[in-house]
Amino acid sequence: MKDPTQGNKAFSVRIALGSLIIKERMNWSDEETVAQITENPYLQYFIGLPEFQEKAQFDASLMDPFPKTLGRIHHQPGE
Repeated sequence: MKDPTQGNKAFSVRIALGSLIIKERMNWSDEETVAQITENPYLQYFIGLPEFQEKAQFDASLMDPFPKTLGRIHHQPGE
């Protein structure tokens, strides 16, 4: 059985949604979006980071599941 305290780091909705907004508005690839967020303090502020981070906060391969995750959040059972 998998240990529930182990696993991938969860991302805030603000990071996920903010990254998708940046990607779509700028028409960038996943890789370019992550690179630009890593280099630009204004984009980091937009996605909710409290201070400039020199290291990427997530890998570009993680951007693919963001829309699916956000869809699950939006369509919670019982709403």
